[in-house]
Amino acid sequence: MTAHPPSPPAPSRLGHGDGPATAVHRTREGRAALRLNEYDQPVGEPVPDWSPRPLPGAVTLAGRFCRLEPLDADRHAAELHAAYRTGSDGRDWTYMAVGPFEQARDYRRYVEEAAAGSDPRHYAVIDLRDGRAVGTLALMRQDPVHGVIEIGNVMFSPAMKRRPLSTEAQFLAMRYVFDDLGYRRHEWKCDSLNAPSRTTAVRLGFTFEGVFRQAVVYKGRTRDTAWYSVTDTEWPAVGRALRAWLAPENFDDRAVQRRALAELRAAAAGG
Repeated sequence: MTAHPPSPPAPSRLGHGDGPATAVHRTREGRAALRLNEYDQPVGEPVPDWSPRPLPGAVTLAGRFCRLEPLDADRHAAELHAAYRTGSDGRDWTYMAVGPFEQARDYRRYVEEAAAGSDPRHYAVIDLRDGRAVGTLALMRQDPVHGVIEIGNVMFSPAMKRRPLSTEAQFLAMRYVFDDLGYRRHEWKCDSLNAPSRTTAVRLGFTFEGVFRQAVVYKGRTRDTAWYSVTDTEWPAVGRALRAWLAPENFDDRAVQRRALAELRAAAAGG
């Protein structure tokens, strides 16, 4: 005898502004599982009073360990090139679309071009210990109509590796995207072979969504692109975990973390 799946629960009609032709299926726990229109077709959740979001601007975002400020060739190019050159070789540039830059003048030319644009909007990461530029990131593929934006062109020098400011730089960008600009979706994309980038995305709270095969050609080779995102509904828990991790009480007198970000994220999601 052929087994048949159970029939879905009957939809219950919603009021209070949802309209007479909107219905929602409910699970056994009473959670909304499927919203139906007047033709019994599943549709997405309503987004009331939505309007296009502002574009990211030439702003300064301050934290406890670092600040983000608009990338500028005169202020940052020489310091950034020197910081990147402290690496033993060019491996940090393998998955970047540009670089490595052997000559400071070549890197300055790249920074001049990058700083002149607004999409991507490039920012320098300034180490507050000494005021030097030690990395860059950008807000790019800006879609203000739908509230979607990507963090990309992330290039952190060895001076940022395994230090709190690398996490804080990402937090400052995320907080700006969600809390200040009001975007709905923050994306992270990388070469699917870039294991460190993929690990970082998950650690920060991004959700893996899949791989776009043969999505890009760069440096003479193909790239399958791994996609990650944080949405505005996830941001409160993700943001709480990042704030808790960055808090002074989470570090001992040697600046060693007391609780891991994954632990704090699990606690934030549960609360």
